[in-house]
Amino acid sequence: MSGAVHAPRRWDPLVRITHWGIAAAVVINRLVTEGGSLAHVWIGLALAALLALRLGWGFVGPVEARFTSFPPSPRRAVEHVRDILAGRHVSHRSHNPLGALMVYALWASLAVVIASGIAMTGFPPKVHAEGGERPAAASTVLVDEDEDAGEGEGEGEGEAGGESGEIAEEVHEIAANLLLVLAALHLVGVAFETRRGGRQIVLAMIGGKGKIKEP
Repeated sequence: MSGAVHAPRRWDPLVRITHWGIAAAVVINRLVTEGGSLAHVWIGLALAALLALRLGWGFVGPVEARFTSFPPSPRRAVEHVRDILAGRHVSHRSHNPLGALMVYALWASLAVVIASGIAMTGFPPKVHAEGGERPAAASTVLVDEDEDAGEGEGEGEGEAGGESGEIAEEVHEIAANLLLVLAALHLVGVAFETRRGGRQIVLAMIGGKGKIKEP
């Protein structure tokens, strides 16, 4: 039994630009640049700008791009799963409820990756070369080599700074790995929904209109 037929959808240019720009930045920083290099850091800042742009667009953009069109709702996500199991095809003007939860999870992971990266490099970023460029933790206290780091207040500050830098680095790595897992699940979901409903979701994201499979 089929429900409402999906209407053709085409995402607006800014949504498409931020979507593919963020995807490209994540892939390049994971597979091409060296972690902590100057290129890695600046691509990360570009990623932050793209994410901020997309989040701002969620308040003022077209209806389909606004947060009000795809609020995070576990209850609606469960109902969507029931529709899938029952073979019902329900029309959604924007992301379906499961897709909406994935979008917010991806954005949250990206935000943690960006924030932890900035915590390591500072803003503007401080990058130095020691056998290759890598970020210096923003909170690390630098001391002269001839100072006795084991005495006085400088020792405690240095230890605290080094510890906070290590925590930021660990959070950054965990969030980056989680982001990749979520991205993989996102691709699986896109393939499944395209096969199930006939909507060419990828085509809609590159400028065409999603096609409809007749019930």
